[in-house]
This record gives sequence, C-alpha cells and structure tokens, in this order.
Amino acid sequence: MTGTAPNAILERLDAIRVWPYPRRVLMALGAAYFFAFYDIVNIGDALPRIAEQFDISSETAAYAISVGLLGSVVGSLAVAVISDRFGRRPGLLISVAMFTVGSLIIAFSGSFTVLLVGRFITGMGIGAEAAAAAAYLNGISPTRLRGRAGCHAVVWGYVGIAITPLVALALVPNFTDGWRAMFVLAALGGLAIIPFRNRLPESPRWLVVKGEHDEALELVEEAERFAATQGPPPPMAELKPPLKLRSFWVSASLFFAIWLIYYVGNYGWLTLAPTLLTDEGFSLTSSLTFLCVTGIGMVIGALASVRYSERFERKFTIAASLTVFAAALIVIGLAPVAGVIMFFGLIVSATIGFAVPMMYVNTAEQFATNMRARGISIGIGVGHLGGAAAPFVILPAAAVGFFWGVGLMALTALVAAVLVLFGQSMTGRSMD
Repeated sequence: MTGTAPNAILERLDAIRVWPYPRRVLMALGAAYFFAFYDIVNIGDALPRIAEQFDISSETAAYAISVGLLGSVVGSLAVAVISDRFGRRPGLLISVAMFTVGSLIIAFSGSFTVLLVGRFITGMGIGAEAAAAAAYLNGISPTRLRGRAGCHAVVWGYVGIAITPLVALALVPNFTDGWRAMFVLAALGGLAIIPFRNRLPESPRWLVVKGEHDEALELVEEAERFAATQGPPPPMAELKPPLKLRSFWVSASLFFAIWLIYYVGNYGWLTLAPTLLTDEGFSLTSSLTFLCVTGIGMVIGALASVRYSERFERKFTIAASLTVFAAALIVIGLAPVAGVIMFFGLIVSATIGFAVPMMYVNTAEQFATNMRARGISIGIGVGHLGGAAAPFVILPAAAVGFFWGVGLMALTALVAAVLVLFGQSMTGRSMD
C-alpha cells in the first residue's frame, strides 16, 4: 500500500496518540464556542429588560428565543452543505461572521422587529457553528482522541455560558441599555476570532473523501512531526474494528428526535430560567445571582467530559448524565427555595456541561465523512426546533405551576436518555 493510498493516510492519522496540532487550533475553536454559547443564553438574561423597553409581554419577548433557534436550523443546514462540498474551513468562517453581524444588529435595534432579525442571523451563526465545528473536529482528530478533543473545545462554550449571568448581573439591572452592551461584547469577540479561524488546517478526512490525497498526506505528515515533539505518547487501548454505519436517514432521524426532545428541556433551563424564577417571586437580581452560581456547574461538567469522554462507551455515559439532569430538576420543582435552586441548579448545569459535548461527538461519529456535516445539521441543527418550541411548551406549563414547568424539562431529558441508547456504539472505533 502506498503512502498516499486513502486508507494508509487515515491509518497514519489514527495511529497518533497525542494531540497533533498546535494549541491555537483548539483555541480558535474554543473561542468561537465561547461567544456562540454566550450568545445562546444572553438573550434569556436580557428578556426582562427587552420586554420593558419595547413595552411587550414576556411571552412576546420570548419570541426572540424561538426566532433565534429557527435561525439555527437554517444556518446549520446551509453551512452543512457548504462544509461537505467545499471544505470545513469555509463553514467555520461563515458561522463566526453570522453571529457577529447578528449581535451588532441586536445591540443597535430600534424596534423589537429589528431585534428579531438580528436574533435570526445570530441563530444562523450558532447553528452553523455547531455543524461546522463538530464535523471539523471529527475530521482532524485521531480516533482515540476524538471525544477528548471535541469536549475540550466545547469546555470554552460552557465558560461562556457561566460568564454570561455575571455580565448580565453587572449590566442589565444597573443600566438602561446594559442589555445592548452584552451583544456588543459578543460582536467584538466574533471579530477577534475571524483571523485565527482563517489559519486553521483543512480536515484530512474530508480531503481524502474529495480525492485530495497529496494534500491530506501533507497535513498528516505535519501532524506526525508535531506529535513527535510532544514527548512519549501515553498508553491507550487498541482501536476497535470499524463498524458498518446505518443508512444516513436512519441515523439522521434518530438523532433529530434525540436533539429535538432534549433541546426543549435544555433551552427551557438555559433561556427561560430567569423568567420562571421571576414569575415564582424572585427578583431579577436574585434570579441572575442563582444562575451565576449554577453556571459554574457547566464548566465543572464540561471539564469532567474531557476526562471521561473516552473512558466508557459514550452513549451510556450520556444517558446516565441526562437521568441525573432530570432528577435534579424534579427536586427544584418540588422545593423552589434559594438553597435548593442553587445546589441542585449546580447539578443541572453540570450535567448539561458534561453531556452536551459528548452528544456533539456522538452525533458526528454516526455519519460518514461525505455526509457528516449534513447529518450533524439535521440532528443538532434542525433539532433546535425543540428549543424554539420551548417557550410555547414550558411557559404554559409553568403558568399552571412552577413544578410543571421544570418537571416537563425533566421529562424531555428522560425520553432523550432512552433514545440515545439506540445509537451505534462508536467510542474508540476507526472511521473514514
């Protein structure tokens, strides 16, 4: 077999046992996750002030969440096609550009309609980021580092989520236009990331599929040279034999259902918690303080996912984490007092930080390289329809009683936990 044969190139990539790229590669991905995830939740923290400033009800203001998530669907599908056809790097640049432009429009919006336009564009960028980044990391990573690398990049997304309530607490209650400043910060972050994204290498797996074997080989050889400078590789389990993947639409349908259902509860907590807590009688400042404390759990959970992503079969770890998420929400619903909300909210947030990075990796590895970005976009991207539906499902349930709102979030996690178990076991398996 020659050194440029497709299988030989990927075998050489998979034989590497240490991260074979400069730190700037994960930093460029992690920084974008930081601001993309910051953009996911900042709208929820800003909603009470948006409703007040534009003289609309909280239910109407919550349309901004749904419109953003609809944008995620459109953005993920559009960029997935670009990523599969023209390369992973263009998709990574487009995603950052979209959430940067969208954030600027929101920051300077003079009406709620203009704000919704900006939120739709921001959502397109967030959805595009999920599809493009997950496919990219899957394509550049050696198999035994696939989960670890994916989780490592997403850690920074959860740092962004954890910091958002702190930024909101400093700006939203204290300044009339403090909520606008939150979106200016997001746009500035996006502008700073673009030059670093432009220097990322292309995915060797994508290049092999497209027949660009010489370029793929050059990248793999460069990765081998860099890995050789990182010291002796740690002992690792032998690769499992490749598994015949299910048909595209079987896997796409399953993971669409998983993400659709899970996102109802996930976005219910991430974006509607301030509204539910203020409706329960807590002040806006108290609600944001709770979220500042509980947001720390997301970082803890995400860091734990880096450590344990390769330790066990991922789908079982994910299912266990979603079950804990549901249990903690039920406790909050039964006893909505400050101490319980902060302690069990920390657990809820930790399970989100722990499960979601592995869910990204688990979704990506269900699809072949030539359709991977599109598979991810249908699951993670179109699945955002569940998040878009969250206000229309969670808020009416919470109007009956606080327990029913958070209890419904818990139910979605339990259903998703069962569905995850029907995915293929891909941890430690070679892929194309």
